[in-house]
Amino acid sequence: MPLDGNDRKSEKGFSLIELIVVLVILGLLAAVVAPNVYNKLAKGKDQIAKIQIKEIEGALQLYSFDMGRYPESGEGLEALVRNPGNMESWKGPYLAKELPKDPWGRPYIYRSPGMHGDFDLFSYGADGVEGEDDICSWK
Repeated sequence: MPLDGNDRKSEKGFSLIELIVVLVILGLLAAVVAPNVYNKLAKGKDQIAKIQIKEIEGALQLYSFDMGRYPESGEGLEALVRNPGNMESWKGPYLAKELPKDPWGRPYIYRSPGMHGDFDLFSYGADGVEGEDDICSWK
């Protein structure tokens, strides 16, 4: 027996047009929200790098008090967590944990003597290339 329009039960679900409209709305929301979230994340990583640099600077100060000097470039920041050359005046480790990497997973760069003071401590930042956006101990 053929069904006419009145005998048909209402179909449940979404039409293709409704699904497309929802997907377009979600796409527009993502296009507006994603850049803001990315900018907040980038600023957060910069702040983490600045905090870590301050922490390492404090450890360098403690090392300097004990040793009478800062670690040389050849010894590097590793001298803060391991005694370089079994020196008796070394009372470290000077950091509570292992030497941190910057928020982008790269080691911090350390030079002693530095071009901006007794030492230079910095990260190249998100791009990993020396430039104006570096996060430095002297800025």
